Amino acid sequence: MAVLSTLLHATTFSRPFLSNLVPSIALAYTIQGAVAIPSILAQSERFYDLSGSLTYLSCAALSLYLPTIRARYAAAGAGAAWPSVVEALRGVSGAGLNWRQVVLSAAVGVWATRLGSYLFARISADGTDSRFDSIRNSPPKFLGAFFAQATWVSLCLMPVLALNSLPVSAFGSLSAAIGITDILGLLLYVGGLSFEVTADSQKNSWVQEKKEKKHEEDFLTRGLWSKSRHPNYFGEATLWTGIATLAGGVLMSTPGQVGMGLAGWGLGGKLLAGAMCGVSPAFVSFLLLKVSGVPLSENKYDKRYGDRKDYQKWKEETPMFIPKL
Repeated sequence: MAVLSTLLHATTFSRPFLSNLVPSIALAYTIQGAVAIPSILAQSERFYDLSGSLTYLSCAALSLYLPTIRARYAAAGAGAAWPSVVEALRGVSGAGLNWRQVVLSAAVGVWATRLGSYLFARISADGTDSRFDSIRNSPPKFLGAFFAQATWVSLCLMPVLALNSLPVSAFGSLSAAIGITDILGLLLYVGGLSFEVTADSQKNSWVQEKKEKKHEEDFLTRGLWSKSRHPNYFGEATLWTGIATLAGGVLMSTPGQVGMGLAGWGLGGKLLAGAMCGVSPAFVSFLLLKVSGVPLSENKYDKRYGDRKDYQKWKEETPMFIPKL
């Protein structure tokens, strides 16, 4: 209890919203720092991606329950019941959570679990990840990769962390009925996740067929890969856009602005809330299009097959990111 008391006091701000948001972000860097130490000593990236997924899950869970933890601690464990997820999903008043918080936290959990298990299985089979060839033997650079991942988690997860950090009282005047931003956000998330999962499945099947000598193709041009050269990346950017849309609908509403401590800020408050949500898909798209996704893949294949007419034809006829109809 002494440790908990110290942590809660150290992260208490004048605005309850920040008291819930800041610890969730700090947890991301704590987990990544803890995993970085043995990874640097072993010069191994085996648990890098898996730790990223664990960080997503842990930060989302903490942000969801931290307001209740603070309330129970303030009341010495009395007078503050633990939230009911079932009642929240049913829209019951006084459940301690809003259904949007539960749905978005679960959405992140589904995505993080799928991606983490997929990447861990891949590195377990391959043994190493070429992304780390030039940095795993350099402790400062390797440590930088882990803290970069903590930043990635914090920015991508910002809409969910912000939504979960709203005081329970903020949802008292918020309609439990499904609104336009709820519908649009859920459609974008489901569509984006389905696109990403399908693209990864098609790529895995293609790789397996190649190992079994069922085809001699050097690059995949079938299925969704005939619609976009990077359909999995498009799907990922889309699902985070959906999460940001749903969260933004709440944070930019009057109850959301009050809960964030931005009442009276007018347009500035709404813009700040919109920016906290928009940073997620914007950062994901930036990473995929300019840093580690598309550039690495395109450069690798250009070097291998850039002089082949069939490859050039595929690049000319297939959009890089947004799929063609």
